[in-house]
Amino acid sequence: MTLLHQILSEVFGSPLQTIGTLLGIANTILLIRRSIWNWPVGIASVGILGIVFFKTYLLSDMLLQIYFIVMQVIGWVAWLRHQEPNGDLIVEKMTLREILLGLAGTAVGALLLGATMGHYFHAAFPYWDATVASASVIGQLLLTWRRIENWLWWIGSNLISIVIYSLKDLHILAGLYAFYMLMAVLGFLEWRRKLLAQRADATALAQA
Repeated sequence: MTLLHQILSEVFGSPLQTIGTLLGIANTILLIRRSIWNWPVGIASVGILGIVFFKTYLLSDMLLQIYFIVMQVIGWVAWLRHQEPNGDLIVEKMTLREILLGLAGTAVGALLLGATMGHYFHAAFPYWDATVASASVIGQLLLTWRRIENWLWWIGSNLISIVIYSLKDLHILAGLYAFYMLMAVLGFLEWRRKLLAQRADATALAQA
């Protein structure tokens, strides 16, 4: 079976994967635009993909979707409380301490979750899958806290995800995460533009 036939088979044979993919794309576009509507769309997307991961025995990813649902609700509330008068989101940059804690948290989480999933549950690609999960946990926290560096965590986790899903023959998801990685780069650039604009406005206000 050719790759095209495999992809078509997944599109028409796995409606949950397709719907979750389309909602995930919409969610990412809304995130780049810093739209508050990314949260309800995100909740629907991760809920559907959680079912897909359960069926393919990617247990770390399945647990990650449950975490995402909780964090989507928390993020929704947090963003509502940190908006400019015009409704635009206020973007912030990580401190050095936050960066070091984020890297350490990602590494420790990947090792602990990978060892657990590999030893007790015989999960597929336990350490790589756990690295994606751990990086995604930190990335979601940074997104909730409106830190621009959240996009860098997503770039790393998306790159690993592309490899894992390709090896599991989840070609639609592999394509989705390739798209996510590209969008994460665009998201970082767009949020950086917003951050620079905020600083320019703050400087102009201080000099007024």
